[in-house]
Formats: sequence, structure tokens, C-alpha cells
Amino acid sequence: MNVKVLKPIFAESASALVNTASEFPETILIKKDHWVIDAKSLLGLLAISLQPDQEVEIDIQNGSNNEAVEALLSLGLFEKV
Repeated sequence: MNVKVLKPIFAESASALVNTASEFPETILIKKDHWVIDAKSLLGLLAISLQPDQEVEIDIQNGSNNEAVEALLSLGLFEKV
């Protein structure tokens, strides 16, 4: 699923995203350019420095969990493209 970043994802917002992703057993990947990081990795998330208006792909592997997608979107950090 392609999404647009709505606000910078640093410190508190990155921590909230990691905590939300960690609630689900599936592997959740965030793909930006040539980077592919695990959404459960705070260091990985900070390394890709997500900024407003960037488009990234969220890929849920080992299942198609709509709850995980909705939980991530409910954080207010992303919107579907």
C-alpha cells in the first residue's frame, strides 16, 4: 500500500509507530527509495528520515492484516495515496 507522509517522523511519532507495529505478529516493511526497513525497528525508522509529502510503501508480509493497516493510518502520520 502506498502512503504519503503527513508530518515528520522523529522521536515521539517514530516511537508511536514502532509500538503500534509491534502489536501485530506480521512483518511490516516500510520501503522508501532503495531503503527497506522493518516498521518495528526504531533505529531503522529514524535512519530513513520520513518527511512530509514523501511517498513510501507499507508492505505487510505473512498475511494481509487490515487491522495493522488501519492502526498505522490511525496514527495520523500517513494517508493513502
